Amino acid sequence: MKNKISDYANLNRHPDIRELTLANGISYPSDEELIMLILGRGTKDNPIGQLSDQVVSAINSSNDGNLITNLTAIPGMGVSKALSVAASLELGRRRRGYLHSVINHPKDIIQYVRQYSLEQSEHFITITTNGAHEILSTRVVSVGTVNKALIHPREVFASAVEEHASGIICCHNHPCNQCYPSEADIESTRQLQKASQILGISFLDHIIVTRDNYFSFLEHDMLKN
Repeated sequence: MKNKISDYANLNRHPDIRELTLANGISYPSDEELIMLILGRGTKDNPIGQLSDQVVSAINSSNDGNLITNLTAIPGMGVSKALSVAASLELGRRRRGYLHSVINHPKDIIQYVRQYSLEQSEHFITITTNGAHEILSTRVVSVGTVNKALIHPREVFASAVEEHASGIICCHNHPCNQCYPSEADIESTRQLQKASQILGISFLDHIIVTRDNYFSFLEHDMLKN
């Protein structure tokens, strides 16, 4: 009888925030629930639900100089948990800091894709822009081998179409650290330009990044007008 009751309870229990996030995506949780995911658990005297509320309040009332101090003042936090929260906030700030940045020249985009130059396999990235050349999003389209990233115009332009973007910049890294386009790079750029003309989305540039340099198809007059 005990097992049957236990089974019945399991069937009727509510899914926890981890299951809901896996099912609905990382944008689903509230701020408090995101903190719950970061911390994992609370303490006997300060359970996770209550703790997460206090952490969000501390974040909302802190600046960079006193954030960790205010977090460690919360019962049940400690230095390790405070650093985990602060590090998550800083990572999010760095990764999303590009939003609405204006791109006037090819070199303006490098700071937002430079991290991919350290990868050991090719990453193909798209950067979408609005009519004012402000960045709408960056997205990794494909991750390939040490010398090739397979791409298709359908995947390349998916986010641009969804966002009603007016322009797109393509970028990929060369793990070999040779900063010039291959024949495959040139041909894929031609194909992507053709697709952009059909979709009415301006193909602004294709940039290759390496650890020490970058190559812009636009700067080298390798794009069709």
